[in-house]
Amino acid sequence: MKKAFTLIELLVVIAIIAILAAILFPVFAQAKLAAKKSVSISNQKQQGLSLIMYAGDYDDMYPREDGCTLNDSFNPAFNIQPAGTNPTPWCSGAAATGKYAFRDNHYEWHKWTQPYVKNTGLFFHPVIQKDPYSWNTLGELAGGYALNLSVTGALNISMTTGQVLAFGDRKSWLGGSTTSVPQPSDTMLIMEQATASVVGGYEAGTTSNSKSLTYYPLAVKEHWSGYFYKTGGTGACGEQVGVVDPTTAPFASSVPLSYCDGHAKAIPVGQFLANTPTAAQFGLSFNHYLCPITAAYYGNGTPSWTAGAWPMWGL
Repeated sequence: MKKAFTLIELLVVIAIIAILAAILFPVFAQAKLAAKKSVSISNQKQQGLSLIMYAGDYDDMYPREDGCTLNDSFNPAFNIQPAGTNPTPWCSGAAATGKYAFRDNHYEWHKWTQPYVKNTGLFFHPVIQKDPYSWNTLGELAGGYALNLSVTGALNISMTTGQVLAFGDRKSWLGGSTTSVPQPSDTMLIMEQATASVVGGYEAGTTSNSKSLTYYPLAVKEHWSGYFYKTGGTGACGEQVGVVDPTTAPFASSVPLSYCDGHAKAIPVGQFLANTPTAAQFGLSFNHYLCPITAAYYGNGTPSWTAGAWPMWGL
């Protein structure tokens, strides 16, 4: 007589396999996410070190120049122009697609550090996807890693006249050098950001025709609470306070950061917010114009704060 599994025995085996799968699959997913988190921290460390290396070659100053170089887009689809082509249309926004593909400024800060890392893969985040409009239409890499412009400063010049544009010369309130940062091991230089390539700055005393102005950090807790928490709540920026949005903090509610001394680590969202003053603590009147993600936040008041209280922002 041949032996065979009964239907009940087969069902029991299937049930056991299903139970094991239900237990193990989340573990595998967590392990995979942890591995990607390690990759992201490693990427940021190398990016931060490359900025320090750049400063070592340029009189201790962080990069902030504005230029235009043919066929240097991170999106290879635009790097097809014949040698000798005038790159200006792809730097001034005149091109139909790839409007800023060849521009070398803070929106494409990765280009400044590329000669030091020699690896474009470092700038592609293992979880956060590239912003499709920036990538396909503007020709820029946005979404993944963002440079803290309040530490480095930023510069915008006309690609046709070479003159500084209105609101173009944004100087870091620290001076823009590596040695001007008071606590480099505590001050954030690069962070993850879902749709942008820069951490915006607060511009004090802005007028309609200002060209040279001072960039202060976007050290406003209400803003970052609105960024890290899910929408649809009663928070200052319409967020559900305490409910982390996985699209802005994909690594189990933690945020990898690179610091001005070259090290990188991940901190919980709650710690990031605890390290950030409220608008009132920063000497500002909170307004909803501070909620959206952008590169510049214009204000008429100059921030004031308790020195040394908020070192993550260099304050």
